[in-house]
Amino acid sequence: MTTSASKIRKKVPPKLWALAMLSVLYGAVVFAGVLTPYAPNSVRETQSYLPPTPIQWRSTQGAWVAPYVFHYKRVFDTKNLRFTYEPELSKTYPLKLGVKGESYTMLGFIKSDWHLLGVDAPASLSFLGRDVNGRDNFSRLLHAGQISLFIGFCSLLVSLPLGLSIGALSGYLGGWVDNVLMRLTEVLMSIPSIFLLVSLAALLPASLSSGVRFVLVSMLMASIGWTGLARVIRGLVLNIKQNAFVDAARCMGASLPRLIFKHILPQTASYVVVSLTLGVPGYILAESGLSFLGLGIQQPDASWGNMLKEAQELSNLLEHPWMLAPAVFIFLAVWSYNLLGDALRDELDPNVKKLL
Repeated sequence: MTTSASKIRKKVPPKLWALAMLSVLYGAVVFAGVLTPYAPNSVRETQSYLPPTPIQWRSTQGAWVAPYVFHYKRVFDTKNLRFTYEPELSKTYPLKLGVKGESYTMLGFIKSDWHLLGVDAPASLSFLGRDVNGRDNFSRLLHAGQISLFIGFCSLLVSLPLGLSIGALSGYLGGWVDNVLMRLTEVLMSIPSIFLLVSLAALLPASLSSGVRFVLVSMLMASIGWTGLARVIRGLVLNIKQNAFVDAARCMGASLPRLIFKHILPQTASYVVVSLTLGVPGYILAESGLSFLGLGIQQPDASWGNMLKEAQELSNLLEHPWMLAPAVFIFLAVWSYNLLGDALRDELDPNVKKLL
């Protein structure tokens, strides 16, 4: 058994595991409206901290039947002085495929009310339980991923061109341009990024809508995320501009933008690709940290960071461990990106390939 498992691990490269995991995560959050049984902000006040719903496959007589659930009723435990949930065994609620429920918008413009799974009320289909307000954690988790997973790409749309342009200009022109741009870069890099992000995010008005706050938080992270890329690109350009093909292009009358963007920057593509895969998880963690501190995406809109905020109390964590589900998703996303980045670096860097 051990030998076969090791053979499978050798046959499947780590980058394929990472790609598979990222495909599942992004596919789930893109089609969150279809895959989740409830709207992310749908409240059931009588189901506060409802535990994950167990799916039953056997009847009370022990025979195999179609999957169903029980309705769980909240009762007060006089012995422990807290609310608990007990199943009402008198009636079963079968799982249904392709049910109509609460409406949602998919991909920003497709409106529908079709859900993959559902059960009849008053029963609840909560794979990861419910939060303090009685909102379904699984539904909120997938919808929150639309913010947490895509905020990195929105930030890269700004930080990537900025880092490439500043690094290339600094390395190619040199002189006072290099001194000014690099001193500015070093000043930004010397400030701890989390403190700078917290300070800037604290200036955002609390009345902003979730969409506007999403864009502004993306811009805030991009405003300091270009510095490391610019430093590395500068070093690469300093080496590339000494090559003969750059001198040939200059002698043929190529303009400065053409020299930089047509002849020099394409030579840095391998590093940029790796930088992209390693940069996205940094933005995911930054957004999660800001939202956890209450400075990012605000309730009732969900992101993985502000969902984790409810799990920060030890007593709450011990009694309702399902509230840690966002941390698992953050770990899987960051781990997959780092694994993919390492694999791409090994593939694209000739020096590393020689060592391997």
